This record gives sequence, structure tokens and C-alpha cells, in this order.
Amino acid sequence: MKDLVAAVPTTQKHYSPEEYLALEAESEVKHEYRDGEIIEMAGGTTNHNKITLNLVFCLLSCFRDQNYEIYSNDVRLWIPATRKYTYPDVMIVKDEPIYTDTSRMTITNPIVVAEVLSGSTQNYDQGEKFDAYRSIPNFSEYLLIDQYQYYVKHFAKTPENKWLLTDCKDINATISFASIDFDLALAELYKGIIFE
Repeated sequence: MKDLVAAVPTTQKHYSPEEYLALEAESEVKHEYRDGEIIEMAGGTTNHNKITLNLVFCLLSCFRDQNYEIYSNDVRLWIPATRKYTYPDVMIVKDEPIYTDTSRMTITNPIVVAEVLSGSTQNYDQGEKFDAYRSIPNFSEYLLIDQYQYYVKHFAKTPENKWLLTDCKDINATISFASIDFDLALAELYKGIIFE
């Protein structure tokens, strides 16, 4: 496989979604697409990986026999209103995923998204990316998980279409979701995590 950097002509600065998808199919690393820009995704830390896996484990344990699909890292999300392709750390889809094509690699309908924050992405994840996620009609809850301390920001959409923020900084705290029947204990989310 070719590296996207080598495959992308250096003189071209703006890419169509189709060009991005063709280049991404040949790339060994993942990239986001932001309305014409292609951005290489940074590698994750062990804490980032463990937190993501802990969350997926908790979700799968709860929803194994229910009509929810849980996706992590490698499933792409297309947000048509903002022309963005991204790879959220964790997504929850109720019932069946809606795919953009027959490849079954890109979905459009998560109800919950979780991002584990890193120093290089936290401002984007809390700002422009959250703005983009909110344009998804059935998107209802967003978790921003700090990998450097016990701290989770939980955003939930109210019936009035407003977003309510709950800060969780206590290891003994539990996050109760509004759109799904699920409670997440921070002790389980951060299990095995060692802060430097």
C-alpha cells in the first residue's frame, strides 16, 4: 500500500470527497477529511487505547443482545452538512447503521459519539468537530474523555434541542445516558489507567 503523503500531489490543496476516499483506500494511515482538506490522524497513547477499549467493553457487555451497534476507531463517519469524514473513537448506532455505499466502511447515523482527548486534538474535538456532530439529525450524546486525569464531559441533547453539559471528575461518579439505557462508572472507564 502507498502512504497517502506520497500519493497526494503536493500542488493540489483542495480535494473532493471522492478524491479523498480513493486516496484513503490506498493509505496505510488514517486521515480525516475536512471540507477539502486531508488531515493525517495522530497516533494514540496506551492510555488512549485502554480507555477506548474499556468503554467498548462496557458498552458491549450492556448491549450484547439489544439492537445497538458499537463501533470503534476504524469505522468512518460521513457528516454531509459540514463535508467531513472522521473516525470517532467510539460510536453507538441504534437499530441498523446507514451506510454511504456498499463498502460498509462509512456510516452516517450515530446517536452517541465518544472521543478520547489528546493534547493535539482536544480543542478541535470540543469545538469544530462537536459542531459538525450536532448537525447529524439523530445524534444525541457526546462524551469527551480526558486521558490525563479523571475527567469526562458528557453532553446530552434535551427535548428542546439544547445541549446539557455534565462534568464528571470523581472516580466514583457514574454517567447516566439519556438516549440509551446505560450508566457508565468512571471506575470502569479508567480501569487500569496510570496517569503520569
